[in-house]
Amino acid sequence: MAEFTVSAASADDVRVIAGWAVAEGWNPGDGDESAFYPADPGGFLVGRLDGQPITSIAAIRYGTGHGFIGLYLTVPEFRGRGFGYRTWQAGMERLAGRNIGLDGVVAQQANYRRSGFRDAWTTTRYQGVLGGLRRDPGIEVTDARSVGFADLAAYDRRFFPAERDAFLALWITLPGRRAVVARRGGTVIGFAARRSAGDVDRIGPLFADSPEIAESLLAALSLPGGDEMPVMIDVPADHRPATGLADRAGLKATWDTARMYTGGVPEIDRAGIWAVTSLELG
Repeated sequence: MAEFTVSAASADDVRVIAGWAVAEGWNPGDGDESAFYPADPGGFLVGRLDGQPITSIAAIRYGTGHGFIGLYLTVPEFRGRGFGYRTWQAGMERLAGRNIGLDGVVAQQANYRRSGFRDAWTTTRYQGVLGGLRRDPGIEVTDARSVGFADLAAYDRRFFPAERDAFLALWITLPGRRAVVARRGGTVIGFAARRSAGDVDRIGPLFADSPEIAESLLAALSLPGGDEMPVMIDVPADHRPATGLADRAGLKATWDTARMYTGGVPEIDRAGIWAVTSLELG
């Protein structure tokens, strides 16, 4: 009889899992797994059938009370046989007692609700070539790596339910990405990052204290001399100024996910979230 087991994934396993996500059309950023894994190395689980990796889930512990589910995948030829659900159970068990979040694709949302998740908001993915953006000359925009990390981490903490310093430090420094902050009087008032993802670029997060700051950050992430590389950006659909900015930038809505939690919606600055950081780890 074939043996199926679920255990902690290695760093090499996480790279395999990232490849599965690419095959699903989720477009994770190039090298995202290098930032994901240090966030909680024990939180990446892989299911093996007779030693062969066939399922995965990220069940990431943040702080003492928050968790996030992502990268829930089963290799197509092994679907419908219960292996994915057993992996899901292992991930949920690892996060027991925490308020767990996830970004659920439409096809899985009913299953997540049966597992105790409740809808918080819809996130819409926009895609296209950036254009028509204005950069306010009165807003100082600088490379995020030039800012004291404590200041950046404190700003990020307004928009995420727990500290995630190891993840954040890699998110702004890995190859193939650019991160910028807006400041006023030395105080961080906005943060955004852009990274390569195959034949597109991904933008996330986009956090900002005002519409003008959000637009200036997005303009600063446009490529010099005209932006011809398509981008993807995941925007809270009920944030009308944010969806309006995506529209003005020439981006088109493509598909939706649902941000869901097992407990209440965390106390975060939702008005300042113009685009989420990632659908995989929050």
